[in-house]
Amino acid sequence: MDWVTTMGYLAGICTTSAFLPQAIKIVKSKHTKDISLMMYAVLATGIVLWCVYAWINRDWPLALANGVTLLLVGWILILKIRFG
Repeated sequence: MDWVTTMGYLAGICTTSAFLPQAIKIVKSKHTKDISLMMYAVLATGIVLWCVYAWINRDWPLALANGVTLLLVGWILILKIRFG
């Protein structure tokens, strides 16, 4: 694995893990009042587009990072709808 691919995976870990504390906080508190439904809906749409882009270009670090991010953002979006 070259340094560019390694950097891609590290960037993906950083950006994806940034959503984990928010998701955990929502699960614990069941409070989503301060979360924007529209922002997460637009973000999820953008992440889906990034996944498609990464798949077409066979950019696996980008595809993996955005796939996991989509799961976390989708989870937050579902919790927002459920608890909001």
